[in-house]
Amino acid sequence: MKKTILYLGNKLAIKGFTPTGIDTLGPKLEALGFTVFYASSKRSKPVRLLDMVQLILRYRKQTDYVLIDTYSTQNFWFAYAAARICNLFRLNYIPILHGGNLPKRLKRSQKASDFLFKNAYRLVAPSAYLAHHFENTGYTGIEVIPNMLDLTDYRFKFRKDIQPKLLWVRSFAAIYNPMLALEVLEKLRDYYPDAHLCMVGPDKDGSLEACKMYALKKGLPVTFTGKQEKTEWLDLAADYAIFINTTHIDNTPVSLLEAMALGLPVVSTRVGGVPYIIKNKETGLLVADGDRDEFVKAIISLVDNKEKAQNIAQNAQEYAKRYDWNTVKEQWSNILT
Repeated sequence: MKKTILYLGNKLAIKGFTPTGIDTLGPKLEALGFTVFYASSKRSKPVRLLDMVQLILRYRKQTDYVLIDTYSTQNFWFAYAAARICNLFRLNYIPILHGGNLPKRLKRSQKASDFLFKNAYRLVAPSAYLAHHFENTGYTGIEVIPNMLDLTDYRFKFRKDIQPKLLWVRSFAAIYNPMLALEVLEKLRDYYPDAHLCMVGPDKDGSLEACKMYALKKGLPVTFTGKQEKTEWLDLAADYAIFINTTHIDNTPVSLLEAMALGLPVVSTRVGGVPYIIKNKETGLLVADGDRDEFVKAIISLVDNKEKAQNIAQNAQEYAKRYDWNTVKEQWSNILT
């Protein structure tokens, strides 16, 4: 008999925000036969928290498991509050660890973290990076289940030529350092005057406008698309040759896995969980956080050595297969049935 799940998270894709775990994993679990209730799609944070609390109370007698998308920022306290109520009613809850900065949260909020994570039925980490940090802090019962991809949605493109056409996909926020992408393009044009950058994603903190002003001031050839549906940017990716990830903080960025599945060689900052995904010079290139010159050097090495870029892209596509839903679903089924 299939179980009933209450999934708590920021279900805001229908409001124009970037889809999160609750938007992608939830429907996949429904397709496996689970009954899934969701909270919440409320835009206001206080109202969203209240909605989560109300749904726990409403479905507490029929819920087998409560899944909680758990982040390192303010939404950490949503997970903590939900855990308190679940514990009160002896509900099996499972935090799904998303925040790349969660290791710091464990130190800053030790008592709250102990309650949230030590009383959980299981902890699910999407990468060995977070699992390693949690285990070193003394937490147990951690299952590593990767963020999933449906590889049938991704068309691998073999690029015969590697042009300096860069693609960046992320929300415009300071922690993702989008300005670095523009600085990289500016320097790269000293070597390749035809270099171009496309930046895909919604604004979160005013960074988008700052990037537009910088590009205008410097006369940089940048395309800002704003938020796009996944199908839109996956089609767009076929026109580009190199994927860049400039973030300061990260866990297991799905956009990197998507780029790898599409055949785009990736250049990324060496932060958080990224080195657990990308093996330097084998499935991508890693550079120091914030290092514009190292970024440019890495891109040049791909443009000037197409065989190297092609080998990296093919290795990355093979690696991405372990994130396919057909593999990941067995791990979720083992926990939830």
